[in-house]
Amino acid sequence: MTVSTQVFDAIVIGAGGAGMRASLALGVEGKRVAVISKVFPTRSHTVAAQGGINAALSNYDADDNWKYHFYDTVKGSDFLGDQHAIEYMCREAPRSIIELEHWGMPFSRDEKGKIYQRAFGGQSRFYGKEKVRRTCAVADRTGHALLHTLYQQNVAHNTQFYSEWFALELVKNKQGHFVGVTAINISDGSKCFFAAKQTILATGGAGRIYEQSTNAYICTGDGLGMAWRHNIGLQDMEMWQFHPTGLYGTGILISEGTRGEGGRLRNAQGDYYMSGYSKNADLACRDIVARSSVQEILAGRGCGPDKDHVHLDLTDLDEDTIRNKLPGITEIAQVYAGVDPRKEPLPVVPTVHYLMGGIPTTEYGQVIEHTPGGDKVIPGLYAVGECACVSVHGANRLGANSLLDLVVFGRAAGHHVAQLDETQPLVYDQDDIDQGFATYTQMMKRTSGIAHSVIRSKLQKIMQRDFGVYRNHSEMQSGLQALKQLKHDYDHSCYFADKSKVFNTNKIEALEVGNLLDVALSTAYASLYRTESRGAHSRMDYPERDDTNWCVHSVVYADESTVKRPVNVAPNEVKPVILEVRD
Repeated sequence: MTVSTQVFDAIVIGAGGAGMRASLALGVEGKRVAVISKVFPTRSHTVAAQGGINAALSNYDADDNWKYHFYDTVKGSDFLGDQHAIEYMCREAPRSIIELEHWGMPFSRDEKGKIYQRAFGGQSRFYGKEKVRRTCAVADRTGHALLHTLYQQNVAHNTQFYSEWFALELVKNKQGHFVGVTAINISDGSKCFFAAKQTILATGGAGRIYEQSTNAYICTGDGLGMAWRHNIGLQDMEMWQFHPTGLYGTGILISEGTRGEGGRLRNAQGDYYMSGYSKNADLACRDIVARSSVQEILAGRGCGPDKDHVHLDLTDLDEDTIRNKLPGITEIAQVYAGVDPRKEPLPVVPTVHYLMGGIPTTEYGQVIEHTPGGDKVIPGLYAVGECACVSVHGANRLGANSLLDLVVFGRAAGHHVAQLDETQPLVYDQDDIDQGFATYTQMMKRTSGIAHSVIRSKLQKIMQRDFGVYRNHSEMQSGLQALKQLKHDYDHSCYFADKSKVFNTNKIEALEVGNLLDVALSTAYASLYRTESRGAHSRMDYPERDDTNWCVHSVVYADESTVKRPVNVAPNEVKPVILEVRD
């Protein structure tokens, strides 16, 4: 097997917002950095983020500040977020926005020329405001603008991109240090070991474990799978956010910005039902809105012939708002639903959207292992973005905190790596490299078995059926056993006939299924482990939040072991937010 080797100061796996912000921080410091991405950088899934990015700039609310943003985020997390990390993110938010603006990010503007800010869900009336406008936006294409801005800056700082390369496995040396990653070139099938003293995982989410998802097909949990296979514990994997407004029949995201601009949800009877579930109505936290919509459907008040969705009504919005603030949503509605949102409502349904859990890290992106003596940093490995769990989102992410997470912690990780003392030599041997290609080699040799597409389809149906908005023990236990059988089938029988080298997407999809299975299993273990309802995790057999036993992170391992990890409630400059009722 011919394998080339490339050595860098640092490697970033993933070219979304978090990965490119980390690589830019390294590039600014003059480091030689490689970014490995299975798609061209500006096609990373960050491009799909629509509504905006949170920061207490006070452009519309003079008394808004980072402490209110902090309070909203802690409460929105259903008190599972680590408050020191949330404080760090909210304090850094305004500076991060101004930094992006100076790099040329084309924010929408108000009549005074200031960055436009809209209202978003979970932004409280904590200080007497009817609604808070904290979400900085580029119309409804904020993620698109962010990716292009970061890509341009990376090009200017000589970041070396390896586009359309698929990362296979992390490589760890005999001393227990991570020293890089094995990868294959999708375009020609060539293999390479990318070596570095520090590797940053920025591989995004894994929403494709579900049958219906707002996520792109590339969101297959590759970084999560790579970490899991090294028995790195994954944290809070039961916490999957279902976005209240996925376009019915397609799963395409319909931004929360539509409700921030004044759109409202209604049922088949024409009732704007959210006011009956929350005082914040349509701008309540996402987990609350999603559950409310499902309850309307289960009560027989859903829309359409099958009564299986609800309506998002934008018809009261003025023409200027539709044209200038929601142009992308208008186009999506017309193309994919045949609906003109100025004249008729959009059919929407709660759809899996975002993973709050992931690889546990410090606020600088260092991957950590929880031990009886406390957290221990794993040498050579970082994680940022949706694949990481820092944890600023806890049991429920506030809309528009995701893009903020990317730029704040991507920057923090990049700067931390750039300032490390790198006097120790980079040590690895051929056996370490070969281990990184072992699964790939085995699958390439297999001449018969079960098609990966069959395994993938069964996996997604199980997750959709047994691990949805509402869960209970019997269904989840049945789903777990089915997932274990699929994992056995994959490890021993997964097969693809086409062994060609040039743009063999069948091969890439087969490898992705392995990552999807690992993420699904970790989700199942964690969902059964947490015997309460909190945020996005709603159990019908344990309907109440249990702060006595479960105001803790869950950490699950590939060997099926589980541990509890304390939630950090010790911020630096503000009092901890105490437990209270959310509505």
